[in-house]
Amino acid sequence: MLIIGIDPGTATTGYGLVRETDNGIEVVDFGVVVTPAGERPEIRLFQIYDELTKLMLLHRPTSGAVERLFFQRNVSTAIAVGQARGVAMLVMAQNSVPVSEYTPLEVKQAVTGYGKADKNQVQQMVKALLELEDIPRPDDAADALAIAICHLHSMKYSTLSA
Repeated sequence: MLIIGIDPGTATTGYGLVRETDNGIEVVDFGVVVTPAGERPEIRLFQIYDELTKLMLLHRPTSGAVERLFFQRNVSTAIAVGQARGVAMLVMAQNSVPVSEYTPLEVKQAVTGYGKADKNQVQQMVKALLELEDIPRPDDAADALAIAICHLHSMKYSTLSA
């Protein structure tokens, strides 16, 4: 099973693809979609849509996860992230990829065992779990991999408890 995790954002949307093997969790691909700061919002959202669609066609993930939006003090930032999140969910739906959502606390808990872990702790665990030489960069890509790992663990748990 190939899982895609997406960390949505209008300026930078992170993505990470992982699969479970007999030897553990394997990274398939990761990176970011970066949109130009001065571009109109609809153009930026279309660029995210286009790049994520290409990723779906290239890798054909069987399941996906996206970070659940939580209210922030900066409402305009929350709205922009929500728009990018909606685009990511649309792309997955168009490609028949079931989508799950996880809060930052759930992702941290699944990856580190501690829901209040800091960003560096999460990144170090992503590096360790995927047996990478370095922490994935940029941060949004590492966050997307953490979301994918969280989803993989969640799916295993739900299968065991069913």
